[in-house]
Amino acid sequence: MQQVRYFVALAGTLNFTRAAEQCNVSQPALTRAIQQLEHELGGPLFHRERGNTHLSELGRMMLPYLKTVEESCRAARDQAKAVKKLEQATLTIGTMCTIGPQLVSDLLVRFQAQHPGVEVRIIDTGAPQMIELLEKGDLEVAIVGVPDELPPTLHQLPIFEERFVIVLPPNHRLVAHNPVRAAELDKEPYVSRSNCEVFEPVRKELFARNIYLQQVFSSPRDDWVQGMIKAGLGLGFFPEFSVTDPDLVVRPLVEPSFTRTIYLTTVRGRPYSPAVGAFVQEARRYPWPASRMAAAGADAISLQQQIMAVG
Repeated sequence: MQQVRYFVALAGTLNFTRAAEQCNVSQPALTRAIQQLEHELGGPLFHRERGNTHLSELGRMMLPYLKTVEESCRAARDQAKAVKKLEQATLTIGTMCTIGPQLVSDLLVRFQAQHPGVEVRIIDTGAPQMIELLEKGDLEVAIVGVPDELPPTLHQLPIFEERFVIVLPPNHRLVAHNPVRAAELDKEPYVSRSNCEVFEPVRKELFARNIYLQQVFSSPRDDWVQGMIKAGLGLGFFPEFSVTDPDLVVRPLVEPSFTRTIYLTTVRGRPYSPAVGAFVQEARRYPWPASRMAAAGADAISLQQQIMAVG
């Protein structure tokens, strides 16, 4: 790259002494670099005549290309400096579609206020896809909560824990029950979140207790599921911080209860940009919520414990 910079400077001054001063190097060093470049390109770039240094035919042909290279290198250096200072950087974050959007949006508002030069891109998908994108490098950091253990290749920072709750329309008979016992769900119409990553372990646990829900609707979109619950189609099963419709009634589920831990994850051993480091620091400072539902003592069972229990 230095050879290109020296060539462009010499092409502009047509004087070895002035070009060397402009590049802040000695004249012999600049001369050697030009000679090396000429060797690589297969011919002289300058004709050196006493008092008359000028571009050769090859030099005139190479000048626009090498100018472009030099300008691109300068732009790359400027961009790298801006990224290091977080003045011009992009951060790609993954968040599971089952995590309450208000939690992530509040964190992003705080982060952007501290680092306005960082453009944040969010990828919203399911847990398996999120982990795959993270390991491939398409994501730099992800907010994930899964019923089983995360791969050992991921660094996991627990940020909050939440319970799963029963979500009801205002006129549902179970509104009067607080909390709702799992046995009371037997044969109840159920509106399913098809992206729910905990469906199988929860279903197995309920089946083991002879509790069978009647699924009447399924959608990958939580807003549709909440709309159908509100319309009276059936009850729902949600992470407590993912319920966004204020007209819905939320009740803790007990006997058994289910909880999950949400993690901030990165790939172990991978070097990261300053933007990732700044985001992780902001996530550590962020006042993540405590569960709104008091756990019912030993009845509260984590989803990982449930999987181990039901095999």
